[in-house]
Amino acid sequence: MRRLSLALGLALSGAALAAALVSFLWLPADPLVLSVADRLQPPSAAHWLGTDHLGRDIAAMLMAGARVSIAVALVAVGIGLGIGVPLGLIASARAGQWLDDLVMRGNDLIFAFPSLVIAILITAVFGPSATNAILAIGIFNIPVFARVARGAALPVWTLDYIRAARLAGKGRLRIAAEHVLPNIAPLLIVQATIQFSLGILAEAGLSYVGLGAQPPTPSWGRMLAEAQTMVTLAPHVALMPGLAIVLTVLGLNLLGDGLRDRLDPRRVRA
Repeated sequence: MRRLSLALGLALSGAALAAALVSFLWLPADPLVLSVADRLQPPSAAHWLGTDHLGRDIAAMLMAGARVSIAVALVAVGIGLGIGVPLGLIASARAGQWLDDLVMRGNDLIFAFPSLVIAILITAVFGPSATNAILAIGIFNIPVFARVARGAALPVWTLDYIRAARLAGKGRLRIAAEHVLPNIAPLLIVQATIQFSLGILAEAGLSYVGLGAQPPTPSWGRMLAEAQTMVTLAPHVALMPGLAIVLTVLGLNLLGDGLRDRLDPRRVRA
């Protein structure tokens, strides 16, 4: 079952990534072209997944929207890793001291504001856009990775080879980079996979309420928002972007579970 979970996660995640990459080179139709005469068409040979209320090809919009969702989530996770992990390592190196308390209380402050609230604050100043959605999700990811890095690093600092490195004259920051970080990297990889899936969900949610990518850029969340009044008239218009979000998030979560089983030496492997 663990192998099946990893394989299914790779397949679903790979399909979403492949759709995003292929969309840069080829699309079944122009996702920005309106054709009112073809509005709300069911899936057919001409339109594989049908058309929406403006006659746009849903398959093309999903492929173009995939690159937006993946790009936003990927950059947001990169922000969380790039800032949160160093903060967590610094806090663990100074556990119990004022610097540790400062980092953790700063994390608590950010945790008090969900990504949607942060996005509202940012867009109130700079306006809604995909860039501001990246900032909102990325800022929320920073304390997540900081807490994970600190919690995983604290037991490592008590090991004998860390004491040996300190006796050899290495500073705490050097030990954190050379010895602690490689030992907690598998856990960070798994957490990054989970945050990646949550980032896609967050981007869809922000786009749904109009705080993410703006028209005419295709977005899965905005496709759902536009289709909510036509669920009974043309169910495929809402079903297709909903399935895209569900399958992509499911694939990333299964991938994270599979990586955890593979990378955690404490788990018994069949």
